[in-house]
Amino acid sequence: MAYFRSHVLVCVDPDCLKKGAHDIMDALQDELVTKGLIDEIQVLETSRIGGCDNGPEIMVYPEGVHYVGLTPDDIPFLVEEHFLKGRIAEKFVEQEKTFVDEELSAPTSKEVRIVLKNCGKIDPENIEDYLAEGGYEGLGKVLTSYTPEETIDIVLRSGLGGRGGAGFPTGKKWQFCRATQDWPKYMICNADEGDPGAFMNRRVLEGDPHAVIEGMIIGAYAVGSNQGYIYCRAEYPIAVKTLNIAIDQARALGLLGKDILGSGFDFDLEVRMGAGAFVCGEETALMASIEGNRGEPRPRPPFPAVKGLFGKPSNVNNVETYANVPQIIINGPEWYASYGTEKSKGTKTFALAGDVQHTGLIEVPFGLTLREIIFDVGGGIKDGKAFKAIQTGGPMGGCLPAEFLDLPVDYQELAKAGSIMGSGGLVVMDEDTCMVDIARFFMDFVQDESCGKCTPCRVGTRRILEILEGICEGRGKESDLDTLEMLCEQIREDSLCGLGQGAPNPVVSTLKHFRSEYEAHIKEKRCPAKVCKALIRYDIIDGTCTGCTVCARNCPVNAITGERRQTHVIDPDVCVRCGICMQVCNFNAIVIN
Repeated sequence: MAYFRSHVLVCVDPDCLKKGAHDIMDALQDELVTKGLIDEIQVLETSRIGGCDNGPEIMVYPEGVHYVGLTPDDIPFLVEEHFLKGRIAEKFVEQEKTFVDEELSAPTSKEVRIVLKNCGKIDPENIEDYLAEGGYEGLGKVLTSYTPEETIDIVLRSGLGGRGGAGFPTGKKWQFCRATQDWPKYMICNADEGDPGAFMNRRVLEGDPHAVIEGMIIGAYAVGSNQGYIYCRAEYPIAVKTLNIAIDQARALGLLGKDILGSGFDFDLEVRMGAGAFVCGEETALMASIEGNRGEPRPRPPFPAVKGLFGKPSNVNNVETYANVPQIIINGPEWYASYGTEKSKGTKTFALAGDVQHTGLIEVPFGLTLREIIFDVGGGIKDGKAFKAIQTGGPMGGCLPAEFLDLPVDYQELAKAGSIMGSGGLVVMDEDTCMVDIARFFMDFVQDESCGKCTPCRVGTRRILEILEGICEGRGKESDLDTLEMLCEQIREDSLCGLGQGAPNPVVSTLKHFRSEYEAHIKEKRCPAKVCKALIRYDIIDGTCTGCTVCARNCPVNAITGERRQTHVIDPDVCVRCGICMQVCNFNAIVIN
């Protein structure tokens, strides 16, 4: 087994690929061969390193040096300096900014990496790298030392809850499936990650696929399943490719297929791709899609543990849940339960996005406060602006204002605050955010993704969206707020699945915590954040305008008039609020009111 003194991650994000990332990778491999370093330095692909603005980008470990703007001609110098002379090639180090995706940088003191521990550190396409980090030791331990019932008991005692959003105890789910006396049974991994800005599952599948596979095999042994499916969205081509390579490698080593490790236990896996329907993240819709049917939710009961895929008992967990299992087996349930809170054990990965300094994936123990996550891990709000709100739980989550910054993050506390954990999206918003527009944005997403099977979700979300659009466009009425509250309550109570039941959350939470913004839009026809175009106007400051005519000459609708060297005027009835005048003005003479 090969051991390397350095790892080089080459970003293959589409932006870096356009700038020649594969040429950089080829040049690196060739130069390492020429210099006799190919057995010492490992070159790996990674889906993303930073912002890609100055790509192609590479990251060199263990030093954690971030090089940008490389060309193939730069590679000989870089290899000579960094790998032969041991000096950082300063000319290629990013100077303008030091943005690196959080999960590839050194963890802060508040982070604990269990699920993300191998991401960016091992070659996901080489099973030997995973084995060198203790991979499949948990599987071996289970097959040689524990009965299925004992395995389930370990997971129960760890306190591991489902990381797909509900937090239901994983061990209980396995228990229910094992107790059902019907065969075959199916083990399913939900990798249909659809929340805007969320990429936790994608990163794990692309960076450490064997952890998920090992967790699924352990779970299959526990419930008595011989066949598994990983349902991954087709928009994750690198994840699908990496998964299929990992499955083939595990099968070749006898870790999948017949008589695994000579134990007499059979289990095999298959990747099924989804077409991008958000509703297929709901487990019954996901199973319908695997069966080749339209992805629509089914009424429950019966639950999947009794009647699931192809009408047979099935267990569905998400990527992060399965990735935790091998570590729990190796280190013990007490070790895992030592992290987190009394009712929410372990760690959680979050996709930290929005108006925060350091975006990317983080993994922290439950119980950390929102303030610690935003300011200690995320580095605080960008550009020195004030914090306004954070949305937790994706498009069906709630928006929480500054008074909740000291809220401990776990399933129970978020629910009490009127939000949800969801799969782990955290969107931070600064003072310039319009909360009415935020509610409109997420309702537009959810309404578009509704499968349409049940009337409350299909019709109700459309009606809410129409009301929100009217408010943002200056057509809102005071009675709209009562109508919104009534519709939200009905949709929550009567929708068939979690999508409809959670769809009103952004509206309910913004109405509760930011009602004054709704009232300003309706009563004063004003957007306090100056975001909603129909409720703002551009004005030219008398005395600051020099009459240079640049704004008038660039206005696409001729809304600006005035003589040269005299203050110009914008006609609000003609203005389309495109903002071009403000962009071209050299004297800061145009303001938004």
